[in-house]
Formats: sequence, structure tokens, C-alpha cells
Amino acid sequence: MNKQEEKVLRENIRHLIRHVKQKKLSEEESLRGIIRQFAGHELNELISESSVPDVEPTPNKSTGINVLEELLKKIIPVLEVDYKSLTTNNEQRESFRSHIINAVINTLTPAKVNTAAVSGDEEQLQEIDMEEEIDVEIGDEGGEDKFIDIRTDAEKSEEEEEEEVEADPRDDFGAGVEGDETGRNVAYQSFKKIESSIIDSYELLSDPDDQELYYDYLIANLKLYFDKFEEELSASVEEPTNQAYDMAKSGEGAVEQGTDDVELDF
Repeated sequence: MNKQEEKVLRENIRHLIRHVKQKKLSEEESLRGIIRQFAGHELNELISESSVPDVEPTPNKSTGINVLEELLKKIIPVLEVDYKSLTTNNEQRESFRSHIINAVINTLTPAKVNTAAVSGDEEQLQEIDMEEEIDVEIGDEGGEDKFIDIRTDAEKSEEEEEEEVEADPRDDFGAGVEGDETGRNVAYQSFKKIESSIIDSYELLSDPDDQELYYDYLIANLKLYFDKFEEELSASVEEPTNQAYDMAKSGEGAVEQGTDDVELDF
């Protein structure tokens, strides 16, 4: 190899080394760019996640509503199952609804009276008395009972025992409320499951405003949930179809192919 050839070879080797170095630097730069892009994306994700508070939503301003919300979480699933079990007719569900609402009112009214008496709220006591006042007139003027009971003490005791045995607590539960008897009976069983929770939650509250909100919103929400349950029971979704299916269903599903008729069999 002469000097000229050796010079050319050295020059080519230098060009090759320079090319490899440039390619390596370019690949490294590209890799760095990818790493920077990935790191930036991950950083944005972390910032986004850190900006979301890890606490539950802010409670309502009223303690009464907060307490009621916790109560509804307990009792609504119970009422939903029992309400939706009444599928024979609408009268059963209407009776269930009426008896539950009436039972809640009857249960909380004594608690409201007791609270008003303790707090000395005469105005509230008068309002409750006006709501619950029942006028019963027996006999003539003076209200004297002229009936003379000639039964012996033994007969009286025996009849009282029979009355106690025959008395159905569901009759007292449904007193004053008309409706289907099956709906009443299911409502009776259902209310027994939730009665103590309703009273316990109400008795947590001592502020009159909280008590009023609890009472009013409880009745309103029960009615709204019963409306929701009824809509869910009565809602029907029409199944999508097409012309070919409708024709086959009606017996007209024949497709002509050449001289033969091919019937669509579903």
C-alpha cells in the first residue's frame, strides 16, 4: 500500500468514526427527548392527582340534614325491597306507602311534643295540639256514661283476656289509614325494621331548626323515593327489532331466491 492509498484509507476511517459519533449523539439526544417528554407527562399526572382533595364532599350546612342523610342510607334499601315485593296490584303499594308515612308521623309526633315540653316552647305545643286534636263526643250533655255493666268480675276478666289474645297489632298500626290489607301488613313488618333508627336519629338533635328540617325532609324524601320505586317498577324498555324479524314473527318471512322460496326460520 502506497502513501496515497494509506492517506485515503485514514480519511475514510475518520469519516466513519465521525459518522458513528454523530449518529450516537443523535440517538442519545432523541432518547433524552423521549425521557423528558415521559417525565413531563408523569409530572403532570402527579400534579393533577395532588390537586384533587382526598376528603369526602363537604357536608350540608344543617346538622339535621346530615343526620337524615345517614338515616336514609339505612332505611331506604329496606323500604325498597319490601315495596317492590308488592307486585300483585298497585293498591298494595299505595297502601304500603300510606301506612309507612302515617307510621313515621305517629312515631315522631310524641318525640316532637316531648322536645317542645322540655324546651318550654308553648307556641310549638299549641301547633302540635291543633294538628293532633280529635274531638270525641259520647252520650248526651255532660258526657255521663249511663251503661250498667252486669257482668261478674270473672266474666269481665275472661272477656278482657280474649280481647287481648284476639287483638292484632297490625290493626292499631293501620288505624285511621285506609288501604289494601296486604300492603298494610307488609308495611307493618317493614316499619318494625326501621322504627328505632328513625327515633334514635331524631333524638340526636336538640336544635329546633334541625329537628324541623329532619322531620319535614324525612317525610318529603320518603314520598319521593316511593315515587322513584314506582317508576322503576312500571318502566318498560321496548326491545329493538327490525322488519325481517317482524315478518318472520307474523309468518310472512319468505325470501324469494330463484324459483324457490326460502323461509326464514327463527
